[in-house]
Amino acid sequence: MKKKMIKKIGLAVVLIVSGTELLMAESPVSPAAVQTANAAKSKVTMDIVQLIDIAGRQRMLSQRIAKDYMYIGKKIAVSKASKELTQSLEEMKTAQKKLVNSINDPDIQNLLAFVQMSSEDFEATSKEPFSIDNAQLILDLSESMLEGSQYVVTSLKKLANVKASKIVDMAGRQRMLAQRIAKYYIAYQAGIRDKNTVDQMKAAVKLFANSNEILMKNENNTPEINRKLNKINRLWKIVYKFYLNIEKGGLPLIVFNTTDDITKQMNDITGLYVELYK
Repeated sequence: MKKKMIKKIGLAVVLIVSGTELLMAESPVSPAAVQTANAAKSKVTMDIVQLIDIAGRQRMLSQRIAKDYMYIGKKIAVSKASKELTQSLEEMKTAQKKLVNSINDPDIQNLLAFVQMSSEDFEATSKEPFSIDNAQLILDLSESMLEGSQYVVTSLKKLANVKASKIVDMAGRQRMLAQRIAKYYIAYQAGIRDKNTVDQMKAAVKLFANSNEILMKNENNTPEINRKLNKINRLWKIVYKFYLNIEKGGLPLIVFNTTDDITKQMNDITGLYVELYK
């Protein structure tokens, strides 16, 4: 990352906001002093937005690791899923270290400690031979990892309290939803054929579609962001019907490839939003 991560996010936000208000309350006020305080406040907000992107990507990785495990187990797209699984595990470790080293808020740190323990079980299970029991276990672990990462994102959004954090969160969440769709699709094909699998898949499809509409209407979108969102929208209008046919099945490769494509494109868009709100 280009900018140095903040060491004490919660405290920094309070001090900078308070300092700005104090400057405004005094008279006469030096324009340069106010500008400096506002610049510092913006810097902290930007650092938090970047952390939201990192924590948000952890959500996606939690879904992708479970998805890859089941694709490998069903001997579908084995080479690609194996490579992706290895990369995802490494990326998750790197991101976890960045979050731990950048956040000193006690509540978030406590949650990060839980995520760390869960990630160790997650990695160990992902390396076990495929079985229905292990598939169910990795599915459950992925949900715990997702919940923990979402808590971090939500907590950081409260600290930033700006529209930028909400947009970055939503765009980043689309990455997770694409992988979540693939995860539940292959879980059903792998033998976890309960109502929850179908319901979770359909809920992910619905949330992705609704969020995509909101992002496309964002008034701050650049022409490049709009082009990329429109490209995803054109693909989505075709493939979402395949996803909803989870009970019929038969299209695991199409699901794997299209959700990966959407994830990569949404990752680019999330990065553009981070840059946009600097």
